[in-house]
Amino acid sequence: MSEAPAAPLSVSADISLLVKPPAPRAGWRLVPARVGAMCVVELQKLRHDRTELYTRAVQPALWLLIFGQTFTRIRAIPTGGIPYVDYLAPGIIAQSAMFIAIFYGIQIIWERDAGVLNKLLVTPTPRAALITGKAFAAGVKSVIQAVVVIVIAALLGVALTWNPLKLLGVLAVVVLGSAFFSCLSMTIAGIVLSRDRLMGIGQAITMPLFFGSNALYPVSVMPGWLQAVSAFNPLSYEVNALRGLLIGTPAHLAVDFGVLALAAALGVAASSALLGRLAR
Repeated sequence: MSEAPAAPLSVSADISLLVKPPAPRAGWRLVPARVGAMCVVELQKLRHDRTELYTRAVQPALWLLIFGQTFTRIRAIPTGGIPYVDYLAPGIIAQSAMFIAIFYGIQIIWERDAGVLNKLLVTPTPRAALITGKAFAAGVKSVIQAVVVIVIAALLGVALTWNPLKLLGVLAVVVLGSAFFSCLSMTIAGIVLSRDRLMGIGQAITMPLFFGSNALYPVSVMPGWLQAVSAFNPLSYEVNALRGLLIGTPAHLAVDFGVLALAAALGVAASSALLGRLAR
């Protein structure tokens, strides 16, 4: 007997995926991947060089040890019965995060000079995704700095909350604030196009932002014009939220989170619009 003819091979529909590439992902689906990638890069930098953590912890420690302890003794600033070092600690957390983020535009200028930025821009990744990734990478570094300041404050006897939900809220506030200030820095970088100019402008605006907020003293003791400045300063809302979460002072958390989220979104939009100009 002759063998029956072999049945023709059927091509599975799954094999078509091997020769036909899948449809590219939509731009919005790249945002979480880009944010995660940037955060991992920043963590790897810190893992290889931890000196930045130690050096950046010096200034907040001095603020809490010297300024906070001294003004707690002289009672020169009304804080509603709260020890001044307790009142100061959330403001120093916000200050430390801002000082990290406000010079973040220098990194993007360095990437432009090294040719990295042009390579990123020719990929299908949306510009808003690139900026958002960098902004939240700055937030990761600021969160690490915030943890260092919280540990220092706890060692000094500051009465901080240890409620896990409130601590998660603290991390969210720090990330949103850092995202805005890093986007502000990258926006300035897109305007001035130079590291030297960005350094000068960054140094010129950090102190007014800090002293024009309620980080060191309540808004009620400010002159009228400074109160108006504080009302438009995102750092004030960050400090308000941190004080409400960490030491339980009265705070409008919904307003504070809303302002920070809106500021971060506007910062992403502005820096994304200028990213192409920076790459030319």
